[in-house]
Amino acid sequence: MAGVLKGVRIVELAGLAPAPFAAMMLADHGAEVIRIERAGAVPPVPPKFDILRRGRAEILSLDLKRPEDAARVRALTAGADGLIEGFRPGAMERLGLGPEILCADNPRLVYGRLTGWGQSGPLAPRAGHDIDYIALAGALSTYGRAGAPPAPPVNAVADFAGGGLLMAFGMVAALLSAQKTGLGRVIDCAMVDGAALLSALTFSLHAAGMWSEERGANLLDTGRAYYDCYECADGKWLAVGALEPHFFAILKEKLQLTCHQHDSKLREELFTTFKRQPRDHWTRLLEGSDACVAPILTLSEAPTHPHNRMRGTFANIGGLIQPAPAPRFSEPPSRPPR
Repeated sequence: MAGVLKGVRIVELAGLAPAPFAAMMLADHGAEVIRIERAGAVPPVPPKFDILRRGRAEILSLDLKRPEDAARVRALTAGADGLIEGFRPGAMERLGLGPEILCADNPRLVYGRLTGWGQSGPLAPRAGHDIDYIALAGALSTYGRAGAPPAPPVNAVADFAGGGLLMAFGMVAALLSAQKTGLGRVIDCAMVDGAALLSALTFSLHAAGMWSEERGANLLDTGRAYYDCYECADGKWLAVGALEPHFFAILKEKLQLTCHQHDSKLREELFTTFKRQPRDHWTRLLEGSDACVAPILTLSEAPTHPHNRMRGTFANIGGLIQPAPAPRFSEPPSRPPR
């Protein structure tokens, strides 16, 4: 019941969301994660509500500027498989905890460094946030509707997908290598790099002349009426993704549409149609078919949807409803997170 990463020990130097997310993912799948928080720091989210802290084997409060506390981290990493830190370049070296020292103590150590701009480059020492990293990666220019400013998709792309998730992948890849070679790696995980990587398909379509740099004019950015969001009679919303002709044919039949898929009047017909009934009416009509339509659920609604409930997409852990660990592995299952 310990998970696929049973026996892996990770030291996490707690920071903002991306690094804790990577450590949470490893802990979710059985890694023993020792979290070190900065003594006296005020957490951005009260701990009892902070989902990103779950699953830690131990949580310590240390001041790494004190030599005795830095020495304790050094001792912990000497017996660990990996370390995750999210400080600016050079900060760990100034504390006497850089990779040259820790990897000399433990040649098998995988040393994960998660930053916005990376360990090198002219912006490496500068501050930034998700919106800045996706801007420089070219990704932000593609998010938003025609004639409107770019719209950042909260902080999911750089912080979590291009940062924390990519770091978790890098840690597992380097841990596999260390098992074979006996040597760890230093991972330079930059959120700007991750945001660019997540735009691989968009860059492919652009190179092929199939993606305009004009927002809201393309296949997947609300430029097509059959891939967009529509308001219903009750003010709630539906997501329509009937890309393929055979799926659109089902949507057309279910809604008794008169327009064909690429008709310039399709958007207006869909808008008028969906405004006639509340969202749940359309959900009952369409959700069980291949029309590729789903209700746009709020954060409060999503955990109660029958599909999510059956799969356990969300879990109640300590009284807090939260996304459950993913992906799923075959038996034996991982232990439930704490």
